[in-house]
Formats: sequence, C-alpha cells, structure tokens
Amino acid sequence: MSRKNRKVSSESLNISAAQKAYVRKHILRTRRIRIYQFIILIGFIAFWEISTLIGIVDSFIFSSPSRVVKTIAEMTVNGQLFYHIGITLLETLISFALVNLVGLLVAVILWWNDSIAKVLEPYLIVLNSLPKSALAPVFIVWLGANMKTIIVAAISVALFGSIITLHSDFKAVEEDKIKLIYTLGGNKKDVLLKVVLPANIPSLISLMKVNIGLSLVGVIIGEFLAAKAGLGYLIIYGSQVFRLDWVIMSIVILSIVATGLYKVLSYFEKRYSK
Repeated sequence: MSRKNRKVSSESLNISAAQKAYVRKHILRTRRIRIYQFIILIGFIAFWEISTLIGIVDSFIFSSPSRVVKTIAEMTVNGQLFYHIGITLLETLISFALVNLVGLLVAVILWWNDSIAKVLEPYLIVLNSLPKSALAPVFIVWLGANMKTIIVAAISVALFGSIITLHSDFKAVEEDKIKLIYTLGGNKKDVLLKVVLPANIPSLISLMKVNIGLSLVGVIIGEFLAAKAGLGYLIIYGSQVFRLDWVIMSIVILSIVATGLYKVLSYFEKRYSK
C-alpha cells in the first residue's frame, strides 16, 4: 500500500471514530432527556396523588391519578370510553382531511390567479383572525346540533390559516426554476405540477402537523356546544354534573390522542425526508 493510500485510510478511520463518538454522545443525550422527562411526569403524578391523600388538594374538585385510572377502567369495561374516543377521532380525521384538501385547492386557485388572490386576501385575514368559538353558535343555528356542525367548526379553526400559509409558500418558490420551465416550453400547469407543488411538499407536511392539532381543538369546541358523544361532550357534561373524574380523564386522553396523531405525521415526514 502506498504512503498516499495509507494516509487516506488513516483519515477515514479517524473520521469514522469521530462519527461514532458523536453518535454515541447524541444517543446518550437523547436518553438523558427522556429520563428527565419521565422523572418530571412521575414526580408530578406522585405529587398530585399524595396531595389529594393528605388533604392539600381536594380530590373532589381536582380528582386524582388513582380516581382517573379507576374511571378509565370502569368506562373501558362498559365500552363507553372507546365509543367517545372513536367519535372524537372520526370527527377530527374528517375535519383534518377536508382542511388540507380545501386549503390546498384554494391556495392553488389563488396562486393561479393573482387578481382573485388580491381580492380575497383581506377577507381571508379577517376570517382567520375571528375567534372561532364565537362562530360555533351560529353554525348550530344553521346546521343543527349534530356532527356536521362539529366538523364545520373544526374546519373553520384551521382552514383560513392553511390557505394563507400555503399561498405564501407557493409565491416564495424560486423564480429561476419557474423561468426555466417557461424557457423549455412549459406552461403554467407545468410550473404548478413540476415546480411549485413538489417544492412545497415539506411545507405541506409541516402544515399538516399543525392542522391535526387545530382540527382536534376545533372538534372539542364543537363538541362543547353541539355533541351528544365524544371527549368534548364528556368534559362539558362532567363539569356540569361535578364528575371531575370524567373531565380530567378526557383531558388526559386528549393529550395522548393529540400526541399520537402528531407522531404519526412526524413518522411520515421522516420517511419522506429520507
């Protein structure tokens, strides 16, 4: 082996060792963070439970971890829990799908016709700024107290922000790439399908991660006012009849559902980035 080859091989080994050390350090840091997060969670639950046992906190008002677990077990046995989770999840997924589909379609129309975009821009900004909880009673009058009202309320929370964000991302595509398509004889449709949409797939996935949370928030707002089932219904009904175990249980399950939906979209984002 020549001196030059030995030098390259030595450098490769050094780089490899440095990479291994970095990966090892990153893994240890990630594990340490997870351990700290777990300790904080367990500490909070333990403090909550002990506080209710020794009387610092009133368990009737604030419930307790043991009472929440007992409530989950009871509602799981009689099938009510999965029914309410299923209703909320179904409404969230329908709202999420419609928000992304309609948002993408409207954003494409606005990008395609700049005159329409300029006319509608102030209205989109106003609609996006409106407190959506104020619109929910109006939806009830128009559509009735049913699932349609809940889905429309959820869509109203995320739709207008999605349109504004996507339209801005479409307009931010590099002009050089667009000019290249026209130079090669392409038309506006080619620019949309071969440049604008492919360039914004990462932005669309990131927006979907935001929209899934907003859709869930909108569904809960709708369920507060127009539902006969669902986690939002359990929260509002439990607070009315002083079943705070139901309220806390529903909040905990909502946190788990929101985290799970976010993780699913994060998984697809990682798969796409590879």
